[in-house]
Amino acid sequence: MFQDALGQAQDAIASFLTQELARYGDDRLAEGMRYATEGGKRLRGFLVLETAGLFDVPQAQALHAAAAVECVHAYSLVHDDLPCMDDDDLRRGRPTVHRKWDEATAVLVGDALQTFAFELLTDPAAGDAEQRIALVSGLARASGAEGMVLGQAQDIAAETAGRQLDLDEITVLQRNKTGRLIEWPAEAGAILGRADPGPLGTYARAIGLAFQIADDILDVTGDSEKAGKALRKDAEAGKATFVSLLGLDGARDREKALVEEACEALAPYGDRSQTLQALARYIIAREM
Repeated sequence: MFQDALGQAQDAIASFLTQELARYGDDRLAEGMRYATEGGKRLRGFLVLETAGLFDVPQAQALHAAAAVECVHAYSLVHDDLPCMDDDDLRRGRPTVHRKWDEATAVLVGDALQTFAFELLTDPAAGDAEQRIALVSGLARASGAEGMVLGQAQDIAAETAGRQLDLDEITVLQRNKTGRLIEWPAEAGAILGRADPGPLGTYARAIGLAFQIADDILDVTGDSEKAGKALRKDAEAGKATFVSLLGLDGARDREKALVEEACEALAPYGDRSQTLQALARYIIAREM
């Protein structure tokens, strides 16, 4: 049931992006935008569709927000892979954008995807004016200088801090860098459904942190071929992670507790939240 729902959402988001990106033609920038948004798990977009579905929001409307968050996520990966950041050669089992083309193209592809995301959210089909304003301002905060970009800046600063971050510091960093872009999709679903965002916010904060802990575990125990990217880079660089701070068993215990917390937050939605509960469990069971 969960895998079927995820697969259907992945197909719907991919089809929507193909349709919307077609307007940009076939030059290198447009080709790079399409390349960067292909593949991946699309969990953030899936989260938009599932939370909006709790309130019977039509998928055709919710797809704008789902595609927007996937574009922001893709832009962040393109920039994160650059030599001045994490300097990665592989992403989703393929050459990173700057390896396939060059660094300038990668910067521009990321820039274009970021602005395209907000273009999608301003489309009248994405909601009424009040909803669109809320979606745009929420995604701007989640992805910008008080969210994802802040987390990346904190991560870079930690590399030259002369000491390892402690557990509280790494939790704040990862909530910004990874968690905020998992929290916003749930917020978007509530906005589209004109609903109280409280329970979904609690759920998303818990799975956002669980997602990063699972990533840290996979960086130690995972398979590079399945992951489609280089692993163990954090350990080799001596960076603080949830595994280095809690130990492997401690990290696994923490992610399981977060999944339980997330599922408990969904109680107001009863059986309608089964797919979201399955998503929480999938996040820590995945192999990539």
